[in-house]
Amino acid sequence: MLKLQLKLEIKGGASASAWAAWPQRCNPNSESSASPQGNPNRRGHLFVFGTGFVGRHVSLRVSQEQPGWQVSGTCTSPAKQKQLRSLGIDAHLCHFDNDFHASALQQLQLPLRDATHLLISIPPAPASLLNLRQHLHPLLNHANLHWLSYLSSTSVYGDCRGAWVDEDYPVNPRTQSAKSRYEAEKGWTDFGLDLGLSTFIFRLGGIYGPGRSALDTLLKRKDLSENQKRRDSKDFYYTARVHVADICQAILSSMEKPHLGKIYNVVDDDPAPRAEVFAYARDLISWRYPEIANNINYLNLGDAQMIIGEKRVSNLRMKKELGVQLIYPSYKSGLQSILDSCNRTHIRLLFRIDTTYSEKKLIKVKKRIRHIRQLLTSLSLSVLRCKFLLSTQLINILIAKNQLCLPLLY
Repeated sequence: MLKLQLKLEIKGGASASAWAAWPQRCNPNSESSASPQGNPNRRGHLFVFGTGFVGRHVSLRVSQEQPGWQVSGTCTSPAKQKQLRSLGIDAHLCHFDNDFHASALQQLQLPLRDATHLLISIPPAPASLLNLRQHLHPLLNHANLHWLSYLSSTSVYGDCRGAWVDEDYPVNPRTQSAKSRYEAEKGWTDFGLDLGLSTFIFRLGGIYGPGRSALDTLLKRKDLSENQKRRDSKDFYYTARVHVADICQAILSSMEKPHLGKIYNVVDDDPAPRAEVFAYARDLISWRYPEIANNINYLNLGDAQMIIGEKRVSNLRMKKELGVQLIYPSYKSGLQSILDSCNRTHIRLLFRIDTTYSEKKLIKVKKRIRHIRQLLTSLSLSVLRCKFLLSTQLINILIAKNQLCLPLLY
């Protein structure tokens, strides 16, 4: 299976001085931080619940930029665990499903007790980690933890009819997933207060990056996911999105200012509709690889009506309070960067991933047809042979009964 090489963006982010000595546990109302008592030179330890697309990028940023820091986290498969450990991340297998219970936290007690920074990057589920807060609290209440963050979604705002929304805009979650995320926001905020921390709630727009973008969807010619199918009717609605590199920027910048824990929208400056994004992605491919573009289907912007749905999400608080300068302020610069990171060979191979499967399937069908023809040929020969044998036996019988005279040939 072809995998595009992960390209980490290292622009921006936390300063070296801020990383060198992480702050002591802070009062939510405090504007200053100090080195931990008794060990001012100690490095930090980031623990990530859920090293998926975003969690993995954040873990690698911290691990690569600050070798002195320890990074731990959870994953859901042995293959991912092996890969993460090869990258220097202490990964633990953990499934957050209906079977998740307090005993599962036992394997995590050592890294959790030592953690100075905790990132929650798992979607809410019926068997939520928050349901085990009474078991999680003792593992984190050791004056080591100084920063807590939960990754939420801008979906909690609901459909705002195209209005601009900021963090103070009333939430109106419509889907069950959005409602669960909003409940998780409140739960982790309360959990942080119990620990004496101000929790960072990051409401992320649609996440994209290397290997996960409109370019990849078009090039791989993948079938739409269930979420994408549900969004089909909203192709021309305003949509918030953000490049994973800028998510990392916001998270790392917040680690420098743990006293500012509150809700932050993490989105880019261009809330364009999905149809526009996919049309631009196709134009990029067409300009760079014209031999491929003719085989790519895309949405026709000519079908768009006046955009009145969904929302335009403001990121002013993130820029002003966390000092984040977006690497990719628009989907255009983000998609351009992703395409630039791939060479022509990668693109051609990526484009042929699905067709390779079809070609293999066609070869199998041809083999079956050839086999069937051989069987039919053998069957026909067998029938002819049977007819010949029967005819021969009939002739012999007739000759024996003197009912058939064969002329002599001289």
